[in-house]
Amino acid sequence: MRLLVTGAHGMLGRDVVAAAADRGHEVLAWARADFDVTAGPDAVRAAVERAAPTAVVNCAAWTDVDGAEDDEAGATAVNGAGARDLALAAAAAGAQLVHVSTDYVFDGTKRTPYVESDPVGPRSAYGRSKLAGEQGVAAASPDHAIVRTAWLYGAGGPNFVATMLRLAGERDEVSVVTDQIGCPTWTGHLAPVLVQIAERGQGGVQHAAAEGSVSWNGFAQAIFETAGVDCRVLPTTTDAFPRPAPRPAFSVLGTEREDHIPLPAWDAGLRAHLGAATTIGETT
Repeated sequence: MRLLVTGAHGMLGRDVVAAAADRGHEVLAWARADFDVTAGPDAVRAAVERAAPTAVVNCAAWTDVDGAEDDEAGATAVNGAGARDLALAAAAAGAQLVHVSTDYVFDGTKRTPYVESDPVGPRSAYGRSKLAGEQGVAAASPDHAIVRTAWLYGAGGPNFVATMLRLAGERDEVSVVTDQIGCPTWTGHLAPVLVQIAERGQGGVQHAAAEGSVSWNGFAQAIFETAGVDCRVLPTTTDAFPRPAPRPAFSVLGTEREDHIPLPAWDAGLRAHLGAATTIGETT
């Protein structure tokens, strides 16, 4: 398969490129310097037609959740219109698009895992921009895949694991919220699933996140314990730790699809991530 990966220099994109190569595919790795999804529909279509991929995995995204509150138009240009234009271009080229979306399209008021058919209701500018992308991709072709994931972390980008380990090197204790629950998902586990979805030609909305759930506070405790770091984790609440963008209180992702590809448990992903970082001499 000739696989085009957009956003290929980002945290997830790098792992998708590696996973596709490991599975024997020809990979076109496009970073933002090579290809801008906001260049407009004609430019995007021309670029994809020249590349002639079998499938496209779209990892190009505006990921600054708080920054989107100040520039919703900018976030939507990338996550909304950019995703739509890429989906239209892929359809015109006869290629399937695997588009990465987020748990932030939900409002977080549910108390059981969200499945694919649950109503969406984003509370943040970032969530609205990602929902616009989902809608654009779905309208472009029912054969495209929209893959919602959650709480991503991995090498090569800013993430919660890196932040916690940095803070542990600066202080003896950290305060982390207990009232936000989700599925911390390692990019090293998600990436091969995205490639497999492209291989199988699966379409429609599907959820792909680590098995199980935990609060940010519990995740921080697990990070320090797994890394062998001595740092105390204190409980706090979202109200006591305000951010520009509202976060879903509960965004655990489940699935109702029989053809879903399961990911390992979140704590297995953490161990794998920290083990890989240690092997290559990094801290995260």
